[in-house]
Amino acid sequence: MAANKRELPPKEAQAFRNLLKNYELRQYKKGLKVADGILKKYPDHGETLALKGLFLNNLEKKEEGYEYVKKGLLKDLTSHICWHVYGLLYRADKNYEEAAKCYANALKFNKNDMNILRDYAILQTQLRHYDALVETRTKLLDLKPQNPPFWLGLAIAYQLVNEPLKAVKVLEIHAESNAPAASTDFEKSELLMYHNELLEESGDYQKALDHLLEIEAQVTDKRAWKEKHALYLVKLGRKEEGEKAYRLLISENPHNADYINRFLALKEESEISNILTDLFTQYPRSKAVEHLILQYAEGESFKIKAEASLQNGLRKGIPSLFASMKNYYSIPEKKRIIEELMNGYCASLEKSNTFNVDGAKEPPTALLWTLYYLAKQYDFENQNEKALEYINKAIAHTPTIVELYMTKGRILKHAGNIEEAAEIMNQAREMDLQDRFINSKCAKYMLRAGKIEEAERILSLFTRKDVTALQDLSDMQCQWFMVEEGYAYLRKKEYGKALKRFHTLDKFYSDYFDDQFDFHSYCLRKLTLRAYVDTLRWEDKVKDHPFYLKAVKGAVEAYLAIADKPKETDEIDEANMTEAEKKKARNKARKAALKAQQDLEAKKAQAKEEALKHKHDKKPLDTDPEGETYLNAEKPLDNALQFVKPLEVLAPQNIEIQSLSFEIYMQQHKYMLALKALTKIAKIDKNSAYFKLNLDKFESAINGQKDLDAKIKQCIDAQLAELSRA
Repeated sequence: MAANKRELPPKEAQAFRNLLKNYELRQYKKGLKVADGILKKYPDHGETLALKGLFLNNLEKKEEGYEYVKKGLLKDLTSHICWHVYGLLYRADKNYEEAAKCYANALKFNKNDMNILRDYAILQTQLRHYDALVETRTKLLDLKPQNPPFWLGLAIAYQLVNEPLKAVKVLEIHAESNAPAASTDFEKSELLMYHNELLEESGDYQKALDHLLEIEAQVTDKRAWKEKHALYLVKLGRKEEGEKAYRLLISENPHNADYINRFLALKEESEISNILTDLFTQYPRSKAVEHLILQYAEGESFKIKAEASLQNGLRKGIPSLFASMKNYYSIPEKKRIIEELMNGYCASLEKSNTFNVDGAKEPPTALLWTLYYLAKQYDFENQNEKALEYINKAIAHTPTIVELYMTKGRILKHAGNIEEAAEIMNQAREMDLQDRFINSKCAKYMLRAGKIEEAERILSLFTRKDVTALQDLSDMQCQWFMVEEGYAYLRKKEYGKALKRFHTLDKFYSDYFDDQFDFHSYCLRKLTLRAYVDTLRWEDKVKDHPFYLKAVKGAVEAYLAIADKPKETDEIDEANMTEAEKKKARNKARKAALKAQQDLEAKKAQAKEEALKHKHDKKPLDTDPEGETYLNAEKPLDNALQFVKPLEVLAPQNIEIQSLSFEIYMQQHKYMLALKALTKIAKIDKNSAYFKLNLDKFESAINGQKDLDAKIKQCIDAQLAELSRA
């Protein structure tokens, strides 16, 4: 649309300006009415059409909204407003890539529009287009240097492209301006500590230390200041001052193992034992110091210290005692000493109710917790019969303690008796119906035993009553449940339901990523810059999590099983049929296909009707409870690959991920990509079972391919030869 056609008469132009205000004030119905008034006189005004679409979209009429925006764009392709509105629609749908393209087009026609540039910068941060972000942030600052968040935005952009010194320069120039970013003491403190963090990232620790000392009086986060102070002193080789700094931190928090380990790293090996003894004298309640004493102690010294820790824990009845001691079982000598002590305690307590022959009488519970400890120890060592013997003795001694039944259930699970384990865990649950933890643990065991409905019933005791347990756990983003129920359905070969659970968990991670969007502008206003950058970096590797990895493995297994399943065909085997029989079979097949089509249409109509009925209902409606969408996927292997791809980047050294990629590529007959995955497995660990098994599978598949391209075959042979030589 030409510029003169875009212009409206004064009255309508004022109405159009009001439209923009209506949008900013979220007066969507009023804005829609005004837009309709303009369009009655000027039905081809592109920008009004686009804004009408935006109002409709915000009034939950998405399809109609998109239709009007596209119509407006066609009427005026050179309007920055139309492109900006189109981008806003995509952004609302979390389609950030398309939104960014629309903003880029909008800037072609109005390169200095502040609103578009600001929205574009936020999208670039969300999409991790950091190089382009620097350019956008620089342009914003040039346009409005008196706006403090624009200075901070540029500093963060430079930090994200690993240019901390440029970020420092931006902050220094801004500090000299008359538009301070910080107004409260907290904000000033955060800005100064962020400045210091940039100096640290630049590697100039002397400058960072000088700056830290300079800002000490203005910093409110004293703990972070002291941690940085100690760190810089150590980095600069100022050992004695570093020791004093860590001593101060330990005195303030003697339970922080990191402080103690950093302090010990500054000492000679021969001094450590005495230092830890002194620390334990000063802070006798510090478990961090106690465990470090056991970690560094050897021989008779370890025995004396382990004896004190064990007796204290058994006397007090600490259920987690074994969990804190099991790290030492990886060292044969320490393992032998602990086992001798525990077996001796058990025999002595059964005989005379003392830990040693000459010892004082112990409370009756000391024997109970000794039996409990030994049961957990033998379970850890996979001696299931002995573990059951000791836990049964403990239950016979005091049959009213929940932890005993929970441990018995765990032992039975490790022994492979999952049905009985679930029953015992349910017994434990019934002993304390107010305990959410044991309730969840029992549900998990029920899922392992394949009792899915019972597990959901148990969980519903602690979920909202107005929705199903499944829906509430989904709303609460309960990861362990989705993984466990997914695998429960996978074992039953109900692949649709299994995939629905795994995709639900995948959506949790998408939500985590989407949730950061609002913070791109919020944190610049509130000056929580250190936490903001940490969050961005955490979000980049959020999928590198055990729950996500487990869900990916389950999803790939399900999709591979679906891909292996022969597709149902409507073709009729007409061999050995007479003409009359053929005609009859064709008519029957046609009627069956027509009925199937009608059933499908009826199902869709019913789902649509239900959706409309529940549109304003608080209870969400699940239109695909069986997961048929995933079960009937046209390209299940491509879907499987969508799960694996992010992890290939996040966890390149994870052999299981590379093995999953290999399996998918083999089924797709993409042998070069499969070989690439196999090569990565070899680099990670050539002696692993994954490599040997997959290599045999690959060679067998290649040998069976008679029509393989000669050049590809030559390339594969060369790579296989290299793998065998490595």
